[in-house]
Formats: sequence, C-alpha cells, structure tokens
Amino acid sequence: MAGSVPLNSVPPVRTGPGTNRATTEAPWVKWLLIGLASLVLLWLLILPLVIVLMEALKQGWGVYIAALTEPDAMSALKLTLLVAAITVPLNTIFGVAAAWVITKFQFKGKGLMITLIDLPFSISPVVGGLIFVLIFGSNGWFGPWLAEHEFKIIFALPGIVIATLFITFPFVARELIPLMEDQGTREEEAAVTLGASGWRIFWNVTLPNIKWGLLYGIILCNARAMGEFGAVSVVSGHIRGETNTLPLHVEILYNEYQFSASFAVASLLLFLALTTLLIKSWLGDRTMLEKGGKA
Repeated sequence: MAGSVPLNSVPPVRTGPGTNRATTEAPWVKWLLIGLASLVLLWLLILPLVIVLMEALKQGWGVYIAALTEPDAMSALKLTLLVAAITVPLNTIFGVAAAWVITKFQFKGKGLMITLIDLPFSISPVVGGLIFVLIFGSNGWFGPWLAEHEFKIIFALPGIVIATLFITFPFVARELIPLMEDQGTREEEAAVTLGASGWRIFWNVTLPNIKWGLLYGIILCNARAMGEFGAVSVVSGHIRGETNTLPLHVEILYNEYQFSASFAVASLLLFLALTTLLIKSWLGDRTMLEKGGKA
C-alpha cells in the first residue's frame, strides 16, 4: 500500500547498557554532587555550631555558667523573653486577622494590604529601626510631644517592642494566607447557611483547619523576635542591664574581647535555634500527614 513502510525496514530498538545516557548520570557525577552539598552543609551550618560550643566551653564549665548567670546576661535574657512574650501574641492576632480578611473576603485594596504585609521583608532591619528613631526620637516627629509628656520610646522597652513588631509581623500572616487560599471558603459558607455566627465559624471551622500552619508561623515569629539584631540595635541604645537583648549582649561581650562569655551567651541562641528547627520539622510533618489524610 502507498505510504507504508515494510516491517523489515524498521530499525530494531536497542536495549542494554548505555541506552539511557540522555536521562541518567554517571555514578561519579551523583557522588560528586552529594559530596559538594555535604561539604557546603558542613562548612556553613555544622562547623559554626561546633565552634560556638567549643569556644563557649573552652575555659570550662565554671566560666560558662558564670557568663550565663552574670547580672547583665540575665537582664538581657529577661528582656528578650519579655519582648517575645509581647510581640508574638500581638503578631499572632494580627496575622490571623489579616489572613482571614485577605482569603475569605473580596474588597478594594487587597493588593495594597498584601504589599504592606510584605514591607518588612523588603526593608533592611537597620533602616526599619532608623524609621522609628526619626519618628519617635528626641528630634523626630513626635519627639517634643513625647518629651513633654515624659514618655520614652526610643532607647527604652517600647521602642524595642515596636521595632520587633515591625520586623516580625509578616511571619504568621504569610504562613496562613497560602494555606487558607488552598482551603477555599466552602466550609465557612456551609456554616453560614446553617446559621453559625462569625466567631463560631472561626473557632469551629477555620481554626481547626489552620492550627498547624498557625503554630508553624508562631514558631518562626518567636525565633525571629528573640534573634533580631539590626532594628533592635538602632532603637535600644545599648544600655547594659536595661535595653540589651541577648544578640546585643553577645556583640558587646565580643567587642570587649570576652570571647568565652560571648560564645556562652550565643549558645543560648543556638539552643533556641535548634529547638525551633526541631519543632518546625515536627509541625511540617504533621501538616503533610494531615493533608494526606484529607486527600
């Protein structure tokens, strides 16, 4: 028949070694890439952790404990925990409210609201701290009024809290917005049809669906609040025993050549980071299991 190809003219399909060279790599390439990745992880992640612990314990446990129990170190630890205790709940409330509004309602200015939420990610923390100095400092916009009413923000606890709030407020919202967008509004609409109130819908429908993502965002927000350096450094004034958080106290000790003490205090932040990483991984696994169960 016209246009047909004889069967004996079709070349046979080759099989065997070497036929998949376009889709597979040689074993040495795979092991080379694995080795390079492991080397980068060792150099950038594992080695710094080991060095921090070695330097912290270099002069023995006595010096290590003394550095952690020193009054300025305890004051820095208390201030760090206090700032986190204030900022994390506030950012949790804001993040949940912002994610709820953005994902469950249609309104003008939604894009602007999302842009404002992402603003701290696009601004240097040092610049963020400087903004508040220009607003609330002695020569700032509200400086004379604050001085007249004897209310101090810059170089005091309120300034540290405000700067930390600014830096950390996107974390909870940014974790929840994609999650709540994927879930849609069908369950909430069904609850409204059945006559449920707004609060009841939130507590019984929305919150159970976002609980792991919410905890995930809270963990990240807390870690950043405790480890924030740039913005807090600008607004704190570096007053020892009063406005120094743990990261600032580490810097002061290191600049004073108290290396063992600085690494000892830094080890607290290291343990915080490792704990945060473990909890973050656990929450990630729980979220994936829950998604798989629903699927």
